[in-house]
Amino acid sequence: RFLDNRLFATCSDDTTIALWDLRKLNTKVCTLHGHTSWVKNIEYDTNTRLLVTSGFDGNVIIWDTNRCTEDGCPHKKFFHTRFLMRMRLTPDCSKMLISTSSGYLLILHDLDLNKSLEVGSYPILRARRTASSSDIISSSGSSGLRAVGSPCHQNDSSPLSEKHMSRSSQREGVSPRNSLEVLTPEVPGERDRGNCITSLQLHPKGWATLLRCSSNTDDQEWTCVYEFQEGDPVHPVSPRCSLRLTHCVEEANVGRGYIKELCFSPDGRMISSPHGFGIRLLGFDAHCSELVDCLPKEASPLKEIRSLYSHNDVVLTTKFSPTHCQIASGCLSGRVSLYQPKF
Repeated sequence: RFLDNRLFATCSDDTTIALWDLRKLNTKVCTLHGHTSWVKNIEYDTNTRLLVTSGFDGNVIIWDTNRCTEDGCPHKKFFHTRFLMRMRLTPDCSKMLISTSSGYLLILHDLDLNKSLEVGSYPILRARRTASSSDIISSSGSSGLRAVGSPCHQNDSSPLSEKHMSRSSQREGVSPRNSLEVLTPEVPGERDRGNCITSLQLHPKGWATLLRCSSNTDDQEWTCVYEFQEGDPVHPVSPRCSLRLTHCVEEANVGRGYIKELCFSPDGRMISSPHGFGIRLLGFDAHCSELVDCLPKEASPLKEIRSLYSHNDVVLTTKFSPTHCQIASGCLSGRVSLYQPKF
């Protein structure tokens, strides 16, 4: 993740984050220590110049790069939830989205990274697709979770404690900063068996979120697009932002147990998704129209624009170039392929 035109950060399964300078790549600027498990996400808030990382230890950590030295930089734990998989900031850094291997999607609204979230310091706005808040607290995870590239998993009961829920639900008045919304996104075919949200991406214009979900039994995978639906709250437990499923497609379900990272194109008109030993380019319609021009009343299938196969192993990641008409894909055996369309 680039912080400016020369400084960038990398994260690693050795629990560290490293800062690098393009002008001197033979050595790190510094190594950041704070996580206790694999670090999987790096985000950067350009407004506050704070680095945000998340890992399989369940922690979201804030790093103050304004006060960076050779020994590292000041940091603090911002948020914690069990079974954390991925964390993203919206393009305007007003929201933080967190996906979990237990099928929950957490959204922090009116984000304030300068305020750590301690027990009971934030309100729960709602928990969608559950009968009540108490159901989330008391559910004991009827379907067991399986490892999907993370060090360990156990049966889940809830990403949040009852203490969090009970304090926040009693608050009234104007919704404060860092208000938390708990969702269990609708996934086709997974209504009864539960799912694991393994990959999380955001539309480059902040219109939607893109999820890759797999069933707890590992026999189905789906790519789903959810439109953000904003709404002003009447009181703190009212919906601030709901996610509506607009498009989805079933995936190949090859390479069970491995996380497949998908992505939006820089203009948000296409999705590149790992599909077996290759990738699929998907659109909201056959003409690669904008999402806002293709919003159906009910969830519709994503349209396959092109399939590209060049690997001899399961593709785990794919990415569009932000500046060139080019796509990259990487497979389990370590090969990276580049594609450039012909017109």
